[in-house]
Amino acid sequence: MALGGGTFMTQNKVLPGAYINFVSRPRAMGSLGERGVVCVGMELDWGREGMTDIAAAEGRTNCRELFGYTYLSEEMKDLRELFAHAKEVKLYRLNGGEKARMTQDGLTVTAKYPGKRGNDICIKIAENVDESDCWDVETYLDAEVVDAQTVTRIEDLRENAFVEFGGTGGLTAAAGIYLTGGITAAATGSAYTAFLEAAEKEDFNALAYNGADEKTKKLFVNFTKRMREEEGVKFVTVLHDYPAADHEGVISVGTAAELVYWTAGASAGAEVNESLTNTAYDGEYEVDAKLKKSDYIKGIRKGQLLFYEEDGTLRVLRDINSFTSFAAAKNSDFSSNRVVRVLDSIANDVANIFSKYYLGKQSNNANGRNLLKAEILAYHEELMKLEAIEGFTADDITVEKGTEKQDVVVYEAIQPVDAMEKLYMKVEVA
Repeated sequence: MALGGGTFMTQNKVLPGAYINFVSRPRAMGSLGERGVVCVGMELDWGREGMTDIAAAEGRTNCRELFGYTYLSEEMKDLRELFAHAKEVKLYRLNGGEKARMTQDGLTVTAKYPGKRGNDICIKIAENVDESDCWDVETYLDAEVVDAQTVTRIEDLRENAFVEFGGTGGLTAAAGIYLTGGITAAATGSAYTAFLEAAEKEDFNALAYNGADEKTKKLFVNFTKRMREEEGVKFVTVLHDYPAADHEGVISVGTAAELVYWTAGASAGAEVNESLTNTAYDGEYEVDAKLKKSDYIKGIRKGQLLFYEEDGTLRVLRDINSFTSFAAAKNSDFSSNRVVRVLDSIANDVANIFSKYYLGKQSNNANGRNLLKAEILAYHEELMKLEAIEGFTADDITVEKGTEKQDVVVYEAIQPVDAMEKLYMKVEVA
């Protein structure tokens, strides 16, 4: 048996033996990023203040615990609008309020969250039929038991998803006592500032605000521009009737404010090779979208995403954003949301690939830059397979050393693919 063995960095071993290194054959490490995440702030009657991450399945099953109402309730319609196409919602509760409470002898019961929904909580206390020294304590919401405990003293009660118990001593029977004093406060302007500060720490594809306050709309637009242009974080913001944004990162829904959340969810959920043009609205709001053809033309020229009605079905007229100040360096292609999705995906995914696999890990020499070029090329080949871009070859990308030793400069030319929207046909009749 040889005494030497293991791996080697250089050929400087002393003992006889086999020194073997195993390495991976070079291949692309990165992939297309997932889409489908919406970030939104809402005024709610229940739920913890701040940001809550909700996957689609969780939103359906745990909605009552999270927001006080069942998923199919009227109060949760806007959440359903988002989840019509979004996979995940980052929901920020903008408002607080007062918690509902009740007291009975030495027992204090406090709603877990502030808001008027706490006033619908009822506590029932009855002697246990099997154990004379035990008490059954039930928590009701809308006449439905949401928690039941059997205890001997107040101190034994455990908090549940809806209330917290306090106090000491024995329990006394109660046929049903409602909590009172729960108040839902209105959101203030500072709440939206706090929301955007929290949103800055999150990853998402679409941000939404369906309100009418012009100052708040401008706040969202300025936030979007700063994040996209200064921080390099690519997402779109969906507002109602704000074409003044004139920016490829802002979608202005011109039909009705009720359609903002559906549009945000659909925009986030649309894949890099998908357009929302002519997509049927499958939400729950009934909206009058009938306009004259001239009004549709005016709306498109203003940068409004409009809906139209065809055979009783509401559809997206054109999947466009609010950018209208076209120039040689930035033409009308940038007004297409499908094109912007392609560009944003490239920006986000290449940055992610570089950060994960190259930043501080690969040498900035010819070999390292060739690896990076091959990685980016492989990523773009995936985009071509998806028909998100076309005609991309290795000649369309260069990766060079920058001014400093640590700098890498990448230049590429791409041709995004958009969906068919207009048919021009000439028929010659003999």
